Amino acid sequence: MPAKGARAQRTASLTLRYAPVRLQPPKARATQLPVLDVFAIHVIEDEPPAGIEPLEWMLLSSVPTHSPEQALERLQWYAQRWTIETWHRVLKSSCRIEARQFGTLERFVRATALFAVIAWRILYTTLLARLDGELPCEVVLQLVEWQALYCRVHRTTRPPDKVLSLEQAVLWVAILGGYLNRHNDPPPGATVIWRGFLVRHEITEMFRIFNSSS
Repeated sequence: MPAKGARAQRTASLTLRYAPVRLQPPKARATQLPVLDVFAIHVIEDEPPAGIEPLEWMLLSSVPTHSPEQALERLQWYAQRWTIETWHRVLKSSCRIEARQFGTLERFVRATALFAVIAWRILYTTLLARLDGELPCEVVLQLVEWQALYCRVHRTTRPPDKVLSLEQAVLWVAILGGYLNRHNDPPPGATVIWRGFLVRHEITEMFRIFNSSS
């Protein structure tokens, strides 16, 4: 379980159960619904630490689940929910997809396809920097982008010869987006990365202009 607020990171030991179940339709409906056969997967923390609410999930899946390995796989799928929700938050809050008025469905589909890729890139950059910050930043930034970023941070016109690490580049982008980088702050999240990418875009364009005129 990841740390959240005052809650410390911890490892939870869970009891796993799974079984096929049949869901009966409500009898009060005017239109009769069919019986639904699904697979229930239940996990619960039997011995949580004192004062901690036990972790418990009850999943209903249409995917056949007949073994512990299959049940664990379904749980791993569900565990990706938080990452998917973060992607949706970037798409809605940062890209403001819901606030845009496109006029036609065709425009909406085209814009959503574009913003979906942008939101994915922001989230991918955020998570990759946490997983392997020693990677070269060129895995997510073009040459001119990280050079412009370096020159902005160091207030110089001469970019370095050595490629920045991903961790360093993402930290600088996050600071541009309002990340305070205090000692006890958690790693930068997708929101400040998004804001920093907007600033970095303007910096890169100015860097292109000044270098083309020199």
